[in-house]
Amino acid sequence: MAIEVLSLEGLAAFIRAVVASSPSNRLAHIDGRPMFDTPLVGVADGDDPLFTRYKVIIGSHHLTPREVLSSLVPRYAQGAPVTVRVLCWVLPISARTKQDNAAMTKEPSQSWAHTRHYGELFNNELRAKVELYVRERGGTAVAPATSPLFRTARDMPGGPSSTWSERHALYAAGLGTFGLCDGFLTPVGKAMRCGSIVTDVPLRVTPRRYHSRTEACAYLERGMCGVCMARCPVGAIGPSGHDKNACAHYQDETLHPLRDAYGVPITGCGLCQTGVPCESELPA
Repeated sequence: MAIEVLSLEGLAAFIRAVVASSPSNRLAHIDGRPMFDTPLVGVADGDDPLFTRYKVIIGSHHLTPREVLSSLVPRYAQGAPVTVRVLCWVLPISARTKQDNAAMTKEPSQSWAHTRHYGELFNNELRAKVELYVRERGGTAVAPATSPLFRTARDMPGGPSSTWSERHALYAAGLGTFGLCDGFLTPVGKAMRCGSIVTDVPLRVTPRRYHSRTEACAYLERGMCGVCMARCPVGAIGPSGHDKNACAHYQDETLHPLRDAYGVPITGCGLCQTGVPCESELPA
């Protein structure tokens, strides 16, 4: 089937419509408020050299977009020529939920925990809907994070890492840079969730307008701020960066009893993403 003309603008409009209208984008077990506000959308070139560098930065287990398509699509596994793109989105967490979590000092708010769990379920729904939208128009689309290729390596020296990093895909697509706490700073802040699909639709690539991976972080670039260090209840963020193992232990072990209280199988934490200057925007 011939590929229908698909554009970045058209796909962005579709993603925004799903976020705005889906009943799944609601805190149904709390007060029905939306979990996410209007998303940002960008596109990376699947053959950008950054994706090859990620095999060194993250680990050899991290997949390139071309490897994703060639592993899951038979004709590309057999060497058929293909243009590869990565369509990425940022889902900003709602202002009220950010306010709830910013008021906390030792553990996440219930609305934050529900957004961590139910929000990612909605994100998976969004991934599936974007995949289907592209396929119905003759293209190929795969969400690496929900594909059979996705796994997490727990025994990495720097802490757990996966075969696909949504944040690193966003960086390649020009949607932001990294911060001291390893959070991803976007024009709508770092209190967000994110997703991506790999596709053979030759979408327009969005430019990267920054010059370093930490350009938006006031502490790493200019020695200012550092509020996220004070926000971390276990000291997992320091001048040298983020201790992923200490962070994971706090969320998996210390916060474990909170799961029953909040009625979710995972709570997250997010204190370093809220109550900070980069919560909802890039620092001045």
